[in-house]
Formats: sequence, structure tokens, C-alpha cells
Amino acid sequence: MSVDDSDGNQSRFGRSNPTPLQERRPANQDSSVNRREFIGMTAASLLVAGKLSGDTKLTNGIPYRTLGRTGEKVSLIGLGGYHLGTQSDPEESVRIIRMGIDAGINFLDNCWDYNGGESEVRMGKALRDGYRQKAFLMTKIDGRNKAAATAQLNESLRRLQTDRIDLLQFHEVIRDSDPDRFFAEGAMEVVQEAQKAGKVRFIGFTGHKSPDIHLKMLATASKHGFRFDAVQMPLNVMDAHFNSFEKKVLPILTKEGVGVLGMKSMGDKVILRSKTATAIECLQYAMNLPTSVVITGCDSVGILQQALNAARSFQPMDSSQVAALLAKTAKAAEAGQFELYKTTHQFDGTVANPQWLG
Repeated sequence: MSVDDSDGNQSRFGRSNPTPLQERRPANQDSSVNRREFIGMTAASLLVAGKLSGDTKLTNGIPYRTLGRTGEKVSLIGLGGYHLGTQSDPEESVRIIRMGIDAGINFLDNCWDYNGGESEVRMGKALRDGYRQKAFLMTKIDGRNKAAATAQLNESLRRLQTDRIDLLQFHEVIRDSDPDRFFAEGAMEVVQEAQKAGKVRFIGFTGHKSPDIHLKMLATASKHGFRFDAVQMPLNVMDAHFNSFEKKVLPILTKEGVGVLGMKSMGDKVILRSKTATAIECLQYAMNLPTSVVITGCDSVGILQQALNAARSFQPMDSSQVAALLAKTAKAAEAGQFELYKTTHQFDGTVANPQWLG
């Protein structure tokens, strides 16, 4: 089964002339599966070992974990927003979101800039008819200054058809200058005011370039007397070997009770091309870390079902299993050739569109 992975930064530009790394399989591959068949999995497929953390619960067989010190319970698998906007049929995107929620996913990922806002528009439609109350909704903004941050936040609220965002994140913290800009130019002030007004519940940030920049963002926040509720970063079988977020950032987040959002478990399918790990191995490796949620892109019912199966069948790996998987991926991971979000600008939407920063 083919796979899509998130957070989807790669293709927010240049979609009309895709490179080989941007190839996508036909949409609607598995659209013949109906909701009753999809949710009506066999009892065996719903069994999970129950050996995760003490605060884990199950919803329709999907493990839930606590989002750091927020106390919020979130599904182990999260529905990535970018790929939902690339689906050729908007109504199919709505269907995928609702099927995911019905099947036990409550964590929804999105961003102000995904597909020119289309990803948020589709998610807003899907959250009508009572679905908003079932979801923990996250989106992101790119604006570093007051004007850009305010405009983007308000536009996201309008598109998502909601009066509150559960988790708002500063997007693409990928430059050494980014941490200071968020605090110095007013974006943080805007988001904190929105939090006081009830428009935002929790605040986080994302990035995929360098663990050192993540560490600087955390240090800059501490200098200003602020502590993030959640942090999103690549966590996968390649990252463990090269310029590693897992080794440098993850221990600090867990120590400080910050919610950990894992992304790029398959590097937008690039990691799969290494032929060193399967899609399920990639997803479950990230689940085996102290992640609150592993976000993955789903642009078809089949890909969604694959993600759900990975979560439902997940059992914690022992040290020998982890070592065996990392041994398979070590050589391919050496130079970051399968982690293009770290080594190229291919995934950097705000590099291609600096006007988004304000």
C-alpha cells in the first residue's frame, strides 16, 4: 500500500511541475470502502497490548496519550492536514476526516498556508454537524510580526469555522533568527492575547531543519519567562542517526512536560525509498518514542486505514527490536540523503514564500 506522510511542507510550491520526489499516486485509490466496513474492523485488529504509559486509554482501539502537562488526551495517530488539501475531490477530504474521527482519531493537524488555505477550508467543512466537539484541533501560522500573525490567525479561525483553536503553533522555525523574531516582532504577543480571549487554548511551535534551532527556540522562550505547551519535529528511523531531534530535543521536552508531536515518520515517502523500513515500521518506531501523537498525512481512505492499523496493532518495542531496526537504517541515514527537509530547501515553504513571514 502506498503512503503519504506529513507535515507536508514539501509541495506548497511547485506542484504544477513536480520533481520525482513529489510524485503522488492517484487519489481515491480506496474510496470504495464505506464507513460501516471501515469502522467494522475485526476484534483482533482492535487489540492493543496496553503496555504504553500508565495514562493511556483506548478509543475504538486507538491508544490515547496525554499531551504533556496540558492534561489533554490525544490520539496516538494524528490526521495531517496538508495532504487532505491535495485530494482531487474536496468532498472526499471531508469524508476522510470524518471517517478518521469516527474511527477514534481526535488530533487534527493543519496550517494557515497549506494549499493556499484549502486544507483549512475542507477541515472546517468536515467539523460541522457536531464533529468539532470530537476533535482536538491544531493549526499553525507563519507570521513573525503582529500584523501577519493577527491576519493569519483570524483567517484560520474563519476557514476552520470555529471560535477557538486547541493548539496554535508557530510554523517553520527553521532559521537561527526565527526564535528572536517571534518574541521581538510581536507574533508571540498576538497569540498570547488570543489565548487570553479564548481563541487559542495552547501554544507550540514546529520545525524540521535543525535540532539546534529547536533548542534555541526553547531557550529564547525561557529567557522571556514562557514555556511552550507542545513542540512538533521530525521523529523517524533516519533522524535517530543524523542531526537528531530524538537525541537532542526529545529528552528536554519529556523532562519539562512539553507535549511531543512527531512528524515526517516517512519523510513524505522519501524514507520508504531507501528500502530499509516499511511504512508500518516507520509509524510504529515514532509511536515507540515518548510522543504524544504521531502526525501522518492521509489523502485516501486506504492510507487512513493503514495509519489506524498501525496505531491499533502497536505494541512497545524492546531494546533489541529498536536496535535491529536502527541497524537496518544506519547506512542509508548517514548523510541525511533521505531527510531532505534537513538538507535541502525542498520542504521550506517560507523560504519560497518569504512574504508569509510578514
